[in-house]
Amino acid sequence: MGEHVIKLPDVGEGVAEAELVEWHVKVGDLVREDTVLAAVMTDKATVEIPSPVDGEILWLGAEIGDTVAIGSPIVRLKVAGEGNVKAAAEAAPEAKAPVAPVETKPAPAAPKPAPKPAEPPKAAAALKAAHPASASGAPRAEGEKPLASPAVRLRAKEAGIDLRQVPGSGPAGRIGHEDIDAFVARGPQLTRATGLAQKDGVEDIKVVGLRRKIAEKMSLAKSRIPHITYVEEIDVTALEELRATLNKEKRADRPKLTLLPFLMRAMVKAIGEQPNLNALFDDDAGIIRQHEGIHIGIAAQTPNGLVVPVVKHAEARDLWNSAVEVNRLADAAKAGTASREELSGSTITITSLGAMGGVATTPVINYPEVAIVGVNKIMVRPVWDGTQFIPRKMMNLSSSFDHRVIDGWDAAVFVQRIKALLETPALIFVD
Repeated sequence: MGEHVIKLPDVGEGVAEAELVEWHVKVGDLVREDTVLAAVMTDKATVEIPSPVDGEILWLGAEIGDTVAIGSPIVRLKVAGEGNVKAAAEAAPEAKAPVAPVETKPAPAAPKPAPKPAEPPKAAAALKAAHPASASGAPRAEGEKPLASPAVRLRAKEAGIDLRQVPGSGPAGRIGHEDIDAFVARGPQLTRATGLAQKDGVEDIKVVGLRRKIAEKMSLAKSRIPHITYVEEIDVTALEELRATLNKEKRADRPKLTLLPFLMRAMVKAIGEQPNLNALFDDDAGIIRQHEGIHIGIAAQTPNGLVVPVVKHAEARDLWNSAVEVNRLADAAKAGTASREELSGSTITITSLGAMGGVATTPVINYPEVAIVGVNKIMVRPVWDGTQFIPRKMMNLSSSFDHRVIDGWDAAVFVQRIKALLETPALIFVD
């Protein structure tokens, strides 16, 4: 038998290090060739690290959240044959050192508890009966599971007793029927009311991977950009009727239309009149980089967190092509297969929570952009038409702007232009 050392491979694009975001194995696991061992993240791209050999995991070289340099050892495996001879020779003293004490300790420890079970249970029960106050609090550490037989567990369940609050008098704190009797004899407990147990636990969750990158990006945006948020309501009744008609009569080669492609086309037209909204602000250099190409980021919620896939050159896409690209990018983002190029390069962003969009929001600008358009949910509301109230489909746009470079007037003109286009959707198709 030998050892095989796996090092963090070159994940491309000139990356010198990566953050470990997930382990798929643990020490002692048996793995086969191509088994995924871990996942690392570079920028916003997640890369899986497979095993090149069959073997048993002996050692894991990093913890979740650690930054690991390319070429650093991350896993050691016991393999058939010599394995990585050189790496094994260097690693053997470290890898095998912790294994020996783990196997030798249980042997001497096992005989010691053996003679105790015969007497202590009754003695401990008698002691607790004599000193009931000593057992009034939680008898075990947070998260520690109580030991009890199935019969005792059933009895506790039927009586509405939380076994975590019952001191056990048996070996290793095992709970017996006499412990249940003593617990009941002490009178009503906080935890005997079903589902009303007092909870004091605190869980520390390390912020790693995509969540850490999102936190850094949001902190940077809020610390550097003075936001101004402008909320306007839009009557989308005509737009929704048009959308339903187009979807009903759509060709087989065209996708189902959502609100987003219409909004994208409206934004393209509005930006044509106000190109200063399609820009990135390099505040360190004091430069505004105004782009001709309109690259619209679509903020998307995925199982791993918020990402922003980018529809490149929206100015050159019609309604259906925009819909095709939005669907493709959304599927890639949710599957975790979106490339770095597909997740970068936006010049303005749309954020939408769909049906959960709320009445109004205050979107955070996707730094270093200068504007973000937020879509809220569509609601049927009574609207006064001059003679009567009629039901109309209304939606709010909540848009934020970098107030250092976008004045409130320019922000209002931009949103009002989008409003006019969406309320009279035929204008979207007029050049």
